Amino acid sequence: MEIETGPTIPRVASLRTVQHFREHLQSLGLSIPCEEELEAGVASSLAQPLVKSGFRIGNRIAIHPMEGWDGTADGNPSESTLRRWQRFGLSGAKLIWGGEAVAVRHEGRANPNQLLIDGNTLKGLAGLRKVLIEAHRQTTGSDEGLLIGLQLTHSGRYSRPKGGPEPRTLYRHPILDKRMGLTPDHPVLTDGEIDGIVEDFHRAARLSHELGFDFVDVKHCHGYLGHEFLSAHTREGRYGGSFENRTRFLREVVRGIRSVAPGLEIGVRLSVFDLVPYRPDPKRSTPGKPATGVPEIDRQYLPYRWGFGVNPQDPTQIDLTEPMRLLSLFEEIGIRLANLTAGCPYYNPHIQRPALFPPSDGYRPPEDPLVGVARQMEMVRQMKQRFPNLIVVGSAYTYLQEFLPHVAQGALRQGWVDSVGLGRMVLSYPEALWDVVTGQPIKHKLLCRTFSDCTTAPRNGLPSGCYPLDSYYKLSDAARVLEAVKARGREN
Repeated sequence: MEIETGPTIPRVASLRTVQHFREHLQSLGLSIPCEEELEAGVASSLAQPLVKSGFRIGNRIAIHPMEGWDGTADGNPSESTLRRWQRFGLSGAKLIWGGEAVAVRHEGRANPNQLLIDGNTLKGLAGLRKVLIEAHRQTTGSDEGLLIGLQLTHSGRYSRPKGGPEPRTLYRHPILDKRMGLTPDHPVLTDGEIDGIVEDFHRAARLSHELGFDFVDVKHCHGYLGHEFLSAHTREGRYGGSFENRTRFLREVVRGIRSVAPGLEIGVRLSVFDLVPYRPDPKRSTPGKPATGVPEIDRQYLPYRWGFGVNPQDPTQIDLTEPMRLLSLFEEIGIRLANLTAGCPYYNPHIQRPALFPPSDGYRPPEDPLVGVARQMEMVRQMKQRFPNLIVVGSAYTYLQEFLPHVAQGALRQGWVDSVGLGRMVLSYPEALWDVVTGQPIKHKLLCRTFSDCTTAPRNGLPSGCYPLDSYYKLSDAARVLEAVKARGREN
């Protein structure tokens, strides 16, 4: 079916009622659970405890890792970082998935202000956990059933510890290497260097355990190092080629964590599928606006050997064969927490976080963003159905805006997902789902409209935050710089 593109895509806010929303879904040929009447209080499906596989999590609301690009040069949190974690607590969510990405070594930081876990940052990281718990108690009255993790990461290809690119790649990628200006002889990580990074994850997990975090997330999503291992089909050596080799990094990290931090739970945020990179279509460019995104692929790249969860003969299509095998591995090695997402914000953001308005380095959506929401929700439904013993957190809900609670309630009641995860929405309106649980009216003026300033800002060296709706950022000096950046983009 032909999908509406560009300016013909209606804004979600223009769909005034649940019935109008359902009719629009039907016009797109999409199946998304959406309930008319919202429940509140103990009757709410969002308020129900999640009791499974030895866990008891107090409700069905989760907060995804939301990095702010606002730490200090030595990897400690700043005042802005503390405020963001406090707002995580105010959300009422009982599952805090990682807080934000914390690098296990300096050279693996995604930017000069990313948090880092080492001996010099322990007090600061402990302060983040403390302020979150205090805010959570303020909102819910108790920290019973609260599960807090810390996301551990190495940024791999997207490492920028000093501000400029310092990529640490696993293999040669003909499309991404060209975009990044990498030469054919650019060095890739050796097996020995990878062994050292594995040890960094072990050390970081031990420190996380000592700080009181309930679990660590061994990040395998969005194009960063853990995720790139899964697509290392063309790599030689112990960490590439076969499925066993491409999952060796995860298995070695988990094995070591079990040894150095017994009792610490392990989760994985996983990009289940990762389609071919997209780029703005030069044939559809208009002055002052990015063009619609198109897949950057031609016959010379087929079969496509640089993806995961993708059909190698048609890399614009999903193939869940290996992702299903990976979740089987999760169960084999005792991983019970799975946060499922997709794609990469750097080269196919419409797959990863559906939005109507692209960031400064993006492109106009090639489909109604609700198609992207449905794509991820259906993937999660299939995974949860196949692996009922895993605790499965879903993604891509923010674009639903007014209809977020209606869809979240339906997805939970129909068993599509165990916990509804919020990302960008938390920056503008952390209490979005908690207000529904407590019977409060939705604050429409705080709903994230996916303007993507939270991405455009860090792409230009500024902190991430909701510049349109959060006065903390809207009135900041960074907001004025951001507006100048956007104005230059419009001129160009």
